[in-house]
Amino acid sequence: MKFETFQAGVWQPRYEYKSFEPVPVNHEWTWEDPTINALLEQANRALGELNAFSLIVPDIDLFIEMHVVKEAQTSSRIEGTQTGIDEALMGEEQIRPEKRDDWREVRNYIDAVNTAIDELERLPLSSRLLRQTHAILMRGVRGEHKQPGEFRNSQNWIGGSSLLDAAFIPPHPDNVPELMSDLERFWHNQAVTVPHLVRVAISHYQFETIHPFLDGNGRIGRLMIPLYLVGHGLLAKPSLYLSDFFERNRASYYDALMRVRVSHDLIHWVRFFLAGVAETATKGREVFRQILTLRQEVEQAVLTLGKRAPNARLALNLLYRRPVVTAADLVRGLDISHPTANALLRDLTRLGILRELTGAERHRQFGFERYLQLFLM
Repeated sequence: MKFETFQAGVWQPRYEYKSFEPVPVNHEWTWEDPTINALLEQANRALGELNAFSLIVPDIDLFIEMHVVKEAQTSSRIEGTQTGIDEALMGEEQIRPEKRDDWREVRNYIDAVNTAIDELERLPLSSRLLRQTHAILMRGVRGEHKQPGEFRNSQNWIGGSSLLDAAFIPPHPDNVPELMSDLERFWHNQAVTVPHLVRVAISHYQFETIHPFLDGNGRIGRLMIPLYLVGHGLLAKPSLYLSDFFERNRASYYDALMRVRVSHDLIHWVRFFLAGVAETATKGREVFRQILTLRQEVEQAVLTLGKRAPNARLALNLLYRRPVVTAADLVRGLDISHPTANALLRDLTRLGILRELTGAERHRQFGFERYLQLFLM
């Protein structure tokens, strides 16, 4: 199939509405547009540099956890969930009751990402893996009654209050299983020579167009991107997430997807996607570089603590995973006494590594702000 002559699908009349039935994607793809080749080269180079950083950074998994938290918070924000990245790092008891529903959605996303990445060691990217991930995403939150872990068996829509005024109506539920099977075959079809980044661009468009779940399609569709990249060996660690790029360019993102469905303009979407990969990978590489610089500075600083330095270094490793902590977190995480934890917090605050956030006498929270700020850029 050639991008320039691509026909995205047909609008199929139903009772009182028309659903969009996309064409299958599991076949060869070609294009004449030279811009795609240039963007593909840039994106591959940036992705390779990001992957190289993830291979040389010591204890990289400490920092990957914060990448996952950032992705969960940003991807959920696109869907209207209002939880700050600092709140996502707190325990539920520290969240105001009126914000706990949003907090649970973000925490579910973190669990879903971590579980899915672990499952990739045993299970390839597949409809089965996405359904398992979806079940975790919907656990105990809004949408928990909308067939969690199962493809939909009723018609859904995007925008508007009903099928009658919807902005977009995905394919009929009867067609979802075969469309998802076709998409899964495309992920693993070695008989076609489509570059991986083009393949995942087409896959994200197709997944969001199929909209196979009653709820959570945006989050699962965005998570599918790093799952594909890790599953196919383009990334050693799940260090690239496009939700931040999509969120900052939200109108352009939705417009690019709709242009494919309405105008068959797949070229515009692939360009947008590849530009997003290049920008996000470059930004991620810079974050890793700054993490290395910051790590060297703070570890030099804690050496001045003498006999208390070993505990301080253990505390830093905890802070790389969770840069907002209480004394109780240090007690549990480091298996130390409360007096030792409080002394550590005083030392790290005096060194300028931590800052007390609450101004309270009890249940005080401390933030590793310089580190946290790297994920808010």
